[in-house]
Amino acid sequence: MFSVDKRWKELGEVITNYCLEVQPGEKVMIAQYEIDSWPLALATYEAAIKAGAFPQIQLKSEYLRRAFMKYGSKEQYAWVPEMEIKSMQWADKYVALRGGYNLNIYHDTPADVLAINQCAHGVVSTTRWQNTRWSLTRVPNAAFAQQAGLDLETVMDMYFNACLLDYEKEEKKWFAWVKELEGTSEVHLTGKKTDLHLSFKGRSWGSNAAKGNIPGAEMSTAPLVNSVNGHIYFENPGVLGGRLMHDLYLEWKNGELIKATASTNEDYLHKIITTDEGASKIGEFAMGFNKELTTFTNDILWDEKMYGTIHIALGRAYPRRGGKNKSAIHWDIIKDLRQEGELIIDGRTIIKGGRLLLDEVD
Repeated sequence: MFSVDKRWKELGEVITNYCLEVQPGEKVMIAQYEIDSWPLALATYEAAIKAGAFPQIQLKSEYLRRAFMKYGSKEQYAWVPEMEIKSMQWADKYVALRGGYNLNIYHDTPADVLAINQCAHGVVSTTRWQNTRWSLTRVPNAAFAQQAGLDLETVMDMYFNACLLDYEKEEKKWFAWVKELEGTSEVHLTGKKTDLHLSFKGRSWGSNAAKGNIPGAEMSTAPLVNSVNGHIYFENPGVLGGRLMHDLYLEWKNGELIKATASTNEDYLHKIITTDEGASKIGEFAMGFNKELTTFTNDILWDEKMYGTIHIALGRAYPRRGGKNKSAIHWDIIKDLRQEGELIIDGRTIIKGGRLLLDEVD
């Protein structure tokens, strides 16, 4: 369980001192998902102690979640765990080190059971962002490498390269791009089976660098819900709760979702988008620009930061961007513009051929 790879300690320092900016006397909850995440859990724990904080480690696993849904009653898998909520209320800072796992472990879990349990977890997630300064990361392991279709060494190198950036240098560029888009409002997205219009008039763009999820490097805003018109197709599967939804296609008219199809797990898709009134609406629109992420891995926390992509989030909007949509769900779905498509804002091309043109915007 111990690793001599010094990059774990370096990343633990980044999470503690950059992502979370832990201060002396603060309480830090470290949620370690899967045994393979131990090297980063230990490194983050050590860094938090050196920062003068009071860290606690909580062990979690998707395999425990599977057992809960396999053997539990509806009352049980719809339950919102009180200790999860209490840990969010106790902590000043929270980090989830979500280890990779075999996505197929939910192969025999009924769609409605998984959707109900996902909603319960959404309540915990909402409590997290309302009550704590937080950071999330997907920690790669052998299962994750297999999911990504890569070897473990390549995945590990990509992860560390994407996380251990020169943030002082990169932040200046990212925040300059945010400033370039101040005062803009109208989005037109084109691409394969895609023609989508939306507005974020009166709302702001922002970049949290890596002070949220890590790897970092995204810029986001919150659309006006009723402004969304058109359709979007996703070249890579949508992923939520361990389920892959291939050939995902969504269509809106005046903000109302009128069509949602997928070639796999469509029943689960329909359960998710009917979780509550806000689950079928777009709560976030964002673009990724981390050049160290080059291959789709079927993991949201990595793929949404990939250079040359955009993503939308169904459900909950973040108020810091001016968003008002409420939902237990916040589901990021990534569209690849590297082969086909353009992002146009107020008539100006921002992404074309997977190339970010913000430096060239007048």
